[in-house]
Amino acid sequence: MADYHFVYKDVEGASTQWDDIQRKLGNLPPKPPVFKPDPFEPAPDLDSASKDKSWIDEKTEEELVDLEDDLDDDRFLEEYRKKRLTEMREAAKISKYGSLVPISGSDFVREVSQAPQDVWVVVILYKEGFPECGLLLQCLEELAAKYPATKFVKIISTDCIPNYPDRNLPTLLVYNNGAVKANYVGLHSFGRRCTPEGVALVLCQSDAVLNDGQSRSDPSRNAVLEGVRRRFIEKVVTEHEDQCDDGSSSD
Repeated sequence: MADYHFVYKDVEGASTQWDDIQRKLGNLPPKPPVFKPDPFEPAPDLDSASKDKSWIDEKTEEELVDLEDDLDDDRFLEEYRKKRLTEMREAAKISKYGSLVPISGSDFVREVSQAPQDVWVVVILYKEGFPECGLLLQCLEELAAKYPATKFVKIISTDCIPNYPDRNLPTLLVYNNGAVKANYVGLHSFGRRCTPEGVALVLCQSDAVLNDGQSRSDPSRNAVLEGVRRRFIEKVVTEHEDQCDDGSSSD
């Protein structure tokens, strides 16, 4: 018959009087501390948390839409929610552009003629190997980055208009609300020196074509022209300062 031995284990942290005496004499190691669990803290109730502007700012667009019915009793937060939702949608619209995008003939109607009514579209007809086209393309790439709320596209001239004469290249077309608002044939349309600032001034002579997405309160032609002039002056000053720094360093 098997011999079973039972070992009695006292409550954790318990000690006998004899063990206590031995510890005082240094014959036993100190008694380990009794385990104490961390105090219980209930999970935070998100519904009862204070709701302010920072609480709204942390929400995504989908979460803001879901909150529409939850903030009916708080007029201030509901108004702020609508404002934030509008800002996020405006920012999303602007982020669609910001570069010079190549398109094909089959894309033209969708990308240009059917663009949103409040978006200006600048189209360049070009061909590879033409220095004049390359220069204007560089200018438009810089403008596309500076004015991300304006749509810039490029298309091979004969893909857009069959048998389009090479002598007319580059050609710039400006569209809004599905219609051509302006056209510029040849590089001479932009002055003796074709620069991004010069192209911007020409584009905005009749309408506020360029939009940086930050001037929604005053999208008028005069406001856009003033912004273009300011950018031009800042660039001239910066180039002048760089030339002065180079001159002084060479001395």
